[in-house]
Amino acid sequence: MGYGYGRYAPYVSVAERRKKVEKAVAKAKKAGAKLSPVEPISGAIAKTFWGKAWCNNLEQYSDYANRLPRGRTYVRNGSVIDLKITAGEVRAQVMGSSLYTVDVTVTAVPGKQWQAIGAGCAGSIDSLVELLQGKLSKGVMEHICTPGTGLFPAPREIKFKCSCPDRASMCKHVAAVLYGVGARLDQQPEMLFSLRRVDAKDLVAQAGAGLPKAKKGPTSSKVLEDSALADMFGIEMAEVAVPTKSAARRSTATATHATNATKTTRKIPAKKPMKAKPPAKTPTGTRTSTSKTAVTSAKVGVALKSPKHKAATITRRKKGE
Repeated sequence: MGYGYGRYAPYVSVAERRKKVEKAVAKAKKAGAKLSPVEPISGAIAKTFWGKAWCNNLEQYSDYANRLPRGRTYVRNGSVIDLKITAGEVRAQVMGSSLYTVDVTVTAVPGKQWQAIGAGCAGSIDSLVELLQGKLSKGVMEHICTPGTGLFPAPREIKFKCSCPDRASMCKHVAAVLYGVGARLDQQPEMLFSLRRVDAKDLVAQAGAGLPKAKKGPTSSKVLEDSALADMFGIEMAEVAVPTKSAARRSTATATHATNATKTTRKIPAKKPMKAKPPAKTPTGTRTSTSKTAVTSAKVGVALKSPKHKAATITRRKKGE
């Protein structure tokens, strides 16, 4: 039920609303519910590209001009106690004079429009790298953020309802939820693609499809410097010398030969040099005996052949007869 024309809900101070928030959160936790609150915010609601772009998109439309300021106040003081983003839908709970439920539906990006966004991001390696980093070049930002043709929804693509009795087309609770989406995109920018029911990987793939194929090798202007890689991934790049093809073949052949030699060669212990055996010694007595026998035989032979020996032999024979 509404409050009637010219009547408003009773005013609730920020301090009273905070007490109600604490009670509602405690009750939800006791019941086992998991809440995803938008924490109280001081300063700008959104600080990253994705969050800022969402909030700027809301503020471009005059349809929301009268209600957005109250919504900013609510989201800053922590009145959005639960906010969940799913494919094409945002469900939230906002504390006002009571706890209200807000449902926001966002239409999917039309197929042709999504293809046009992808085509606008193609052809530039810088836009691809910046997209992976969460940073976009000026050209890519224009394609993504252009009202009506970009990734962010126009008023006609957003439908919402709130359980509060306010009859306005957009109440402050809905405005608080829409700003809460911007704050959530600071932490989870991929939720924007889920909300618009598109896949961020498709955008990256379409951006990469426009890149020229490398022929012989990347030129110096296309090479990402080591310092940029180190800043991106938080690592230190070690300098490694890149061998030429001939050097690589020589090193491969050398390594293969060394491997085979290691496998087939066994260590053979060195043989000790053999000592030469001394020549066998002939006993001294044997040599002397032999020589004496030879000399004696020679003397006997000579004696037998002498004339005196022959005459004596003949005389002995005659006496014997």
